[in-house]
Amino acid sequence: MEYINAAPVASAIFVLTILTSIYAFNNYNLYAKFVLHPYSVSRGQRIYTYVTSGLIHANWMHLFFNMFTFFFFAFNLEVMIGHWQFSLLYIGSLILSDMPTVMRHKDDFRYNSLGASGAISAVLFSYILFQPLSMIGVMFIPMPAILFGVLYLVYCMYMSKNANDNINHDAHFFGALTGLIFTVLLVRGIIPHFIDQLASIWQ
Repeated sequence: MEYINAAPVASAIFVLTILTSIYAFNNYNLYAKFVLHPYSVSRGQRIYTYVTSGLIHANWMHLFFNMFTFFFFAFNLEVMIGHWQFSLLYIGSLILSDMPTVMRHKDDFRYNSLGASGAISAVLFSYILFQPLSMIGVMFIPMPAILFGVLYLVYCMYMSKNANDNINHDAHFFGALTGLIFTVLLVRGIIPHFIDQLASIWQ
């Protein structure tokens, strides 16, 4: 109940994404209707899948990791950034993070993309602007959020060019950038706040 009162938008997205993903695991018709198909979208069809593809996931592990990250950052972010601001950031990032994917794979009929990773990357990087020195655990190794952010962007750029693992690294990368841009536009004084947080290391 505490989460619902403090972060109603994040709570609704969290529950809706889990329920829709689980339902789609056993319902191919819903899966096929919701998945992002760049070939179709680039031709003006199934535009709605920019959003619905973020409500379904490939498997339990994919769903777990996305919702695990969402749980630890989205609720706190909504409290810090505001309810309508969080809604705009999340939904806007779902759409904008997939646009480069649509452009890149517009002629590949076999390519599909799904999952909330782009929007969750946006949430994470928005959070980093608020709390750059907070500690994030990666493979049981804690590191400052700002360091994680830099390594994450470098990793996404590298994997986008070199990987063949069926993971949409473009959505991760552009989702992170979208999260930064939305936060700068929506939150007055976030850049001075970010700089002050980093400067406190030497105080």
